[in-house]
Amino acid sequence: MGEPARGDRAELLARLRVRALRSDLLEQALTHSSYLNENPAAGASNERLEFLGDAVLGLVVARLLFERCPGAGEGDLTRIRAEIVRGSTLARAAARIELGRFLVLGRGEEAAGGRTRDRNLAGALEALIGAVYLDAGFRAAAALIRRLLRDEIDRALREGARPDAKSSLQHLAQSRWHEAPEYVTVEDTADAPHRRFVVEVKIAGLPRGRGEGRSKREAQQRAAEVALEGLRREEGAACT
Repeated sequence: MGEPARGDRAELLARLRVRALRSDLLEQALTHSSYLNENPAAGASNERLEFLGDAVLGLVVARLLFERCPGAGEGDLTRIRAEIVRGSTLARAAARIELGRFLVLGRGEEAAGGRTRDRNLAGALEALIGAVYLDAGFRAAAALIRRLLRDEIDRALREGARPDAKSSLQHLAQSRWHEAPEYVTVEDTADAPHRRFVVEVKIAGLPRGRGEGRSKREAQQRAAEVALEGLRREEGAACT
């Protein structure tokens, strides 16, 4: 796929409520590495901007929680922040503005459904945050984050810090099987351009769920969430 038309880019800026953004930064923020693999002379992918945007996002959310949760301890603040900045949360916010429509993808990634993949949407959203930070500064980037993630931030503040999935699964496994879950890394691309881990969680020797993430911790949390959901469905079926 080629780069988006100028009208498309103007529409995206309107959705972001950003008046202007340097064209080179916008192009880079939207360009997936798969496009460069097929078009080596095209420029740069959004991975460096994603790295920067991730750092800005973490700082903005941390400060917001620090100010709005004066009674919360470090552990609760960390859990709430993790809920807000996780990949699936960012992908949901990106989907609301139809960010996938504007991505510049390689043909293979396009054919594989890359415009709706959480990983691509979350990465592009972070890259856009990084681009706005470079072009307009911290205040503009912070305002963008608050706009894009308003619903997720409000929900996290309303619900507070929930027990993380790994802890919940640990308690459930210990009470039911008297043994801890085992997390097995089945895919590790830490040295590849796209950092990716896939983890499978087993309980009593049986696989209960798989999760994917940009770190082993994130992948383990997602695997635990899948396992919990499955076990709760089993419990519901047993009670009918």
